[in-house]
Amino acid sequence: MRRVARHLGVEAMSLYHHVPNKDAILDGVVDVVFAAIELPGAETGDWREAIRVRASSARAVLSRHSWALGLVDSRRNPGPATLRHHDAVLGVLRRAGFTLPMAVHAVSLIDSYIGGFVLQEANLPASGEIAEVADDILEHLPPGEFPYLAEVITGHAQRPDYDHTSEFDYGLDLILEGLEARRR
Repeated sequence: MRRVARHLGVEAMSLYHHVPNKDAILDGVVDVVFAAIELPGAETGDWREAIRVRASSARAVLSRHSWALGLVDSRRNPGPATLRHHDAVLGVLRRAGFTLPMAVHAVSLIDSYIGGFVLQEANLPASGEIAEVADDILEHLPPGEFPYLAEVITGHAQRPDYDHTSEFDYGLDLILEGLEARRR
């Protein structure tokens, strides 16, 4: 609280006139993050497209705020934007015919995928460095000892048009196709 107050140019005790405690600040921060994620719309009539748009938006927002990954699931007092967000996602799935347990499984799977991908992206080398890192790994691989890894590096990661961020859409499509098969 002292650091927040210092950043705002006020005394720490004056913050308590606006928020009861640090948890309330964290709850508010999470709500701001959820408010930035595009809500899935029911207007398309295609649940997969609605969830795809929401997943892409969530990835973009969480990529800008990767510090929030551990925070979003830890809060016990969700704010209105968080509640609205979760209700909208569940609504899309329920209206599409998902059973209640299946809708819960779908949200868990999709959100785990988004969070895992954002975490992986945050820790991977920058796009321009991927080829350089791949070259360095390949240079230090004992010849013939890791043939499949060498194949991925030379046949995939070192291609000039390779963009590891495109893997998100591929994985999301697999998840949505699997959920659709289960929904039927």
